[in-house]
Amino acid sequence: MVWERGQGPRRQEGRSRERAARMMRRSQRRKLQKFTGLCRREEGLWVKRSCPSCGPELGGEEKKGRGNPISVQLFPPELVEHIISFLPVRDLVALGQTCRYFHKVCDAEGVWRVVCHRLSPRLRDQGSGVRPWKRAAILNYTKGLYFQAFGGRRRCLSKSIAPHLAHGYRRFLPTKDHVFILDYVGTLFFLKNALVSSTLGQMQWKRACRCVVLCCGAKDFASDPRCDTAYRKYLYVLATREQQGVVGATSSRACDCVEVYLQSSGQRVFKMTFHHSMSFKQIVLVGQETQRALLLLTEEGKIYSLVVNETQLDQPRSYTVQLALRKVSHCLPHLRVACMSSNQSSTLYITEQGGVYFEVHTPGVYRDLFGTLQAFDPLDQQMPLALSLPAKILFCALGYNHLGLVDEFGRIFMQGNNRYGQLGTGDKMDRGEPTQVRYLQRPIALWCGLNHSLVLSQSSDFSKELLGCGCGAGGRLPGWPKGSASFVKLQVKVPLCACALCATRDCLYMLTSHDIEEHTSYRDLPASRVVGTLEPSLGAGAPQDPGGMARACEEYLSQIHSCHTLQDRMEKMKEIIGWMPLMAAQKDFFWEALDMLWGWWPPAPES
Repeated sequence: MVWERGQGPRRQEGRSRERAARMMRRSQRRKLQKFTGLCRREEGLWVKRSCPSCGPELGGEEKKGRGNPISVQLFPPELVEHIISFLPVRDLVALGQTCRYFHKVCDAEGVWRVVCHRLSPRLRDQGSGVRPWKRAAILNYTKGLYFQAFGGRRRCLSKSIAPHLAHGYRRFLPTKDHVFILDYVGTLFFLKNALVSSTLGQMQWKRACRCVVLCCGAKDFASDPRCDTAYRKYLYVLATREQQGVVGATSSRACDCVEVYLQSSGQRVFKMTFHHSMSFKQIVLVGQETQRALLLLTEEGKIYSLVVNETQLDQPRSYTVQLALRKVSHCLPHLRVACMSSNQSSTLYITEQGGVYFEVHTPGVYRDLFGTLQAFDPLDQQMPLALSLPAKILFCALGYNHLGLVDEFGRIFMQGNNRYGQLGTGDKMDRGEPTQVRYLQRPIALWCGLNHSLVLSQSSDFSKELLGCGCGAGGRLPGWPKGSASFVKLQVKVPLCACALCATRDCLYMLTSHDIEEHTSYRDLPASRVVGTLEPSLGAGAPQDPGGMARACEEYLSQIHSCHTLQDRMEKMKEIIGWMPLMAAQKDFFWEALDMLWGWWPPAPES
């Protein structure tokens, strides 16, 4: 063996250092075993669990004098909870899924109380419920507001500046320059000057924006129902205020009121107070600025309305408005309305039994929604119209001239104008009655805009994805600038706890929050009511009408053949894949495969 000069002494010196380090670690280990009684395998983070009632196990380790194994159950529960309370929320939830013992410890309210105070130091009232501290901690851990700008060179998801005083996020509303957020304790926050334009032409959050508390005790709020935020000049807040009773008395009563604020400055310009016997839970707006109708939903399921003139709200004068019972509650007194939705010229009511009733105030929107003017009465625009649906409706989304409904089985029904393919049915034919979108089920949220629709869904691996259809102009459908007549996956990174979405002309907003006590639970569709659905074991199985599917495939081939360039044929093929009744994973596979083939295809030679 040939040694280079200086190499042998260096190796011997390194070996001697390693030998000394091993001897030092061995001596430290022996001292630790002597004073603590831990066996060799129990050093570090590994602790053997044993039943405390069985006593120490007799074996070779005890004979060798290495001590008995220590069980984590031997520690006092208060000490274990105190140690676990220092974990992050994600690690705390993961630890609770390891075994029944840690599931019980990690689910204790004492642990979540410490975690909640660490996340929100100013929070004193945790609310009500079965597990109030755990609910409060998870609400504050998952709260967030994200947005993605449609214009500009860069397409990235940004997170807003979270108000420290907010107890979770329940609702949000973007206006022209600001964003309003309502938390779970009724505090309405005002993010002033939150959005600015960057040098690249995109919208971004301003780091120096101010989070101001607009008001407390808020139940609900609303603004101009149009998608264009330029029309949202005023903000109507439904709140509860303490009012003095008889003159000279010290007692006070809680009364509901509607306060009107300027969205630009947050200044209150108008207030109307109701009698203490009337309690409301929701407010929506409908109509033009000069004849703005405020619809108020009571706790008993009745609808009341009053009309104000927004053009005169900034004038210092007093008004006398009349609160009247809406016709839907007057003609159908036995129905209890659960929620309502509105746009500029129509209103939709969902009853507690899952029925849907409509009010349409203009003939143009009525023709787009129902395809005819036969039953439209211009002299009685508040007459409710019942929609025929096969099951109970849970929630809805109302656009300008189209709407979306989700029933108790997770099925999506679309109706109205389909000029841009905003119904997601695969074509551009209008629908005068609710039509099921069969390839989408169990959505988390649904939103309908001016001429496009968005669906927030969850895949089998619990990841969220955003689907969209309709007009893609202005970047409204990221990744699909030409739009699509069927719901396609958009190029948007969706947060894990996203629960609500909203889109304006410039931005797409997503609200993240997880409430362990409130979640949409869908029922399984009975086998007797399954008509034309897919076989679950085969994914996109054979349909009940093979002849119709064959004719549809022939039509698809003719559409591909009519395209003149290869790029147009690839785009048409992607669009056809979105039309076909395939599972989401299968559609993603075909779309990715087409993108790979297009990247490998050699460029066409220049002529």
